[in-house]
Amino acid sequence: MSSLQPVAVVTGAASGIGAATARHLHQLGFLVAGLDMNAQGLEEAIGGLGSQHRGFVADVCNEQALARVFQQIDDWQGRIDALATCAGVVDTSPFDSLTAARFRTLMDINLIGTFSVVQLAVPRMSPGARICTVASVAGLRGGGLAGTLAYAASKGAVVTMTKGLARELGPRGINVNCVAPAVIRTPMLDDTTRQDGQLQRLHEMTALRREGSANEAAEVIAWLLSGKASFVSGVTIPVDGGLTML
Repeated sequence: MSSLQPVAVVTGAASGIGAATARHLHQLGFLVAGLDMNAQGLEEAIGGLGSQHRGFVADVCNEQALARVFQQIDDWQGRIDALATCAGVVDTSPFDSLTAARFRTLMDINLIGTFSVVQLAVPRMSPGARICTVASVAGLRGGGLAGTLAYAASKGAVVTMTKGLARELGPRGINVNCVAPAVIRTPMLDDTTRQDGQLQRLHEMTALRREGSANEAAEVIAWLLSGKASFVSGVTIPVDGGLTML
């Protein structure tokens, strides 16, 4: 049964920026549907927000499973007011060891997975709904941080797709924007900065000389989805401590 509360869908909700975004949207009064492959992490992240929220175990690359999940969300609330596509993976393979198969995997998860979720959400959205995709500063710079070629290409494609979605969906009254995080303390950052000196190098590339938190990235996503950014669409906001200076 539908309620009067707005409904937000967050992918990658079990940890990192996705979990932080779910918390912020809960605080803004949204009912949150969190999607992730990590059932235990999802239970901790979404279950911890309260029984009114729902967690759905799903792989963004499994289109049939995703369709079933979105039908369940439809049955639960009947609409979607906000979508944050935080699910994604990083890759640090250097060019000489990168395979076409690995490249396709990155594109499938980070790009096609994002597209699939948006495509399923939009028919359940009304004018005033909002979408925020999650790319990376790597997609703006072409790598050169932790994620390398395939990762940068997949996230750069998310930036471009976001602009296209904003053009396509704007006449329907749906805002579409993107955030591009960098040097954010998440499990992904931990995995890609194990080499001695790597994290310090990234700190020194930022104007603020530090890493950011998942909460700091989620604050920007939540603002874009809150309705307070009602005349903002088609933009990518770096959340990077001044690393890119776009």
